[in-house]
Amino acid sequence: MISLSVDGIVLDIEGTTSSIDFVYRQMFPYVLRKLDSFLAVNFDEPEVVAASRLIAGDGHFGQFEMLSQHPASRAEALSLIRDEVLRLMDGDSKSTGLKQLQGLIWRSGFESGELVAHVFPDVSARLTAWSAAGIKLFIYSSGSIAAQKLFFGHTEHGDLRKYFSGYFDTTTGPKREPSSYSKIAASCRLPAARLLFLSDISAELDAASSADFQVALCLRPGNATQSNADRFPQIESFEQVEILR
Repeated sequence: MISLSVDGIVLDIEGTTSSIDFVYRQMFPYVLRKLDSFLAVNFDEPEVVAASRLIAGDGHFGQFEMLSQHPASRAEALSLIRDEVLRLMDGDSKSTGLKQLQGLIWRSGFESGELVAHVFPDVSARLTAWSAAGIKLFIYSSGSIAAQKLFFGHTEHGDLRKYFSGYFDTTTGPKREPSSYSKIAASCRLPAARLLFLSDISAELDAASSADFQVALCLRPGNATQSNADRFPQIESFEQVEILR
């Protein structure tokens, strides 16, 4: 049990609110299964074009722009994006464009009921209790904000979006840089020292701590062992977090 005095809590998703296995064994494979058909049908949609431009940004932007402007070259442009998505996913990239495109593909899965988001059993009850106590709750994940809202809108425990006051993704900044957490504190309109960040990654906790956040390491089933984990308070369940007001 840890006892902390805070006004807001910022939550990671993978390995914190939700199982890493669900993300890697269900959500990512869903993208791979649907990628070709999704691009074939939606490649010209503005949201897909915007994500594709970001995906093509590393060395392929000019080529993509040239190809995408000519209907005869559409298949080649589509193939370029498809191959780059597969390369990025193979490297578990946190690329903003990739995360945006994944979110667009997941949208159909969540809305159709093919995907139902996993959250740990303690999560819903603690979100309810923290919210009732006046604690502001936020999400900070490498997944796009759109994907975060889809995820928490379609969980095994129903729609949990009502508990969250805001969402942050890599458009705010990388999760391992202190400046990202300073931006989050400013956006939340709370002093960084009055915010708690919960994550399963010690490098993220280092960055948040450097920005004056309070932090704790989540030890959920399936999480990778973290180096120097003993530097942080550790919890196995949100029930082990006592908020003092």
